[in-house]
Amino acid sequence: MSGILFLSGISLNKESIKKLIRNLLFVLAGSTIMGLGYALFLIPYHLVPGGVSGVSIILNYLFNLPVGLLIIALNIPVFMLSYRYLGKKYLVTTLLGMLTSSLLIDFFNEILKLPRGTDNPVLASIYGGLLLGLGLGLVFRGEASTGGSDVIGLILNRLTGMTVGISIMLTDFVIISASGLVFKNLEAPLYGYIVLFISSKVIDLVLEGWSFSKMVIITSTANDQIEDFIINTLDRSGSALKSRSLYLKREGEIIITVIHRKQLAELKSFIKKVDPGAFVIINDTYEVLGKGFKPIQSS
Repeated sequence: MSGILFLSGISLNKESIKKLIRNLLFVLAGSTIMGLGYALFLIPYHLVPGGVSGVSIILNYLFNLPVGLLIIALNIPVFMLSYRYLGKKYLVTTLLGMLTSSLLIDFFNEILKLPRGTDNPVLASIYGGLLLGLGLGLVFRGEASTGGSDVIGLILNRLTGMTVGISIMLTDFVIISASGLVFKNLEAPLYGYIVLFISSKVIDLVLEGWSFSKMVIITSTANDQIEDFIINTLDRSGSALKSRSLYLKREGEIIITVIHRKQLAELKSFIKKVDPGAFVIINDTYEVLGKGFKPIQSS
């Protein structure tokens, strides 16, 4: 029984407890950052980021009701979707993330009454989007959600493979567009689109990481020289796969390697020198596990 904790009939080992604490810290940090983003930038300028929170900001403008409490009320139907598509675990974590973020929004905006962070609406939309995306990304990293379009985004991500950020962007488009009609201001949705775009990109950045590596796929007649350069000069490895040219109907090999971003110019220059007619594909790689990169044990 060493290393096992029993709570209400549920056994948790040390690793599970460590993961639970880590996820709770992610949710708390993300919710705090979101709350600050709303109180400092989004609510003062009625910037609608889409989803349930966007509808709540519109209702706050019309009826002067607390945004956080409106988010809680409007999220009740979302729990049904969360349970059906994401399971009981996500129902609990969605409730946790939604309540934490909503209460912190009202804490910063209604209780502390923080002053707006800038007098410039463009800066408000930029930094509001940054804080919103960072906060949501951290909540997602904690395997939770804040409800609303976040849940829709996670569902679409699971069903279609679209990134979470793009999924949320699609579901929020109509709500942001509607804000222009409610506020009778054409600029309102334009600012909202800025918030949506920035927050979506930051969410993907937090979830997928910054691209510091490049995957390079090479088709060349000078494979031996390129392989030697990759191994001995760049100190990288890779794979050689058999291939067949669709156009020339010729058998050959393609080289696949992953290199650090700073090595890309050097590799391209060498390929250009030994085979100007080579065919090269370069992709961003957000996470690489294994020798020379991040140890797979730490993933």
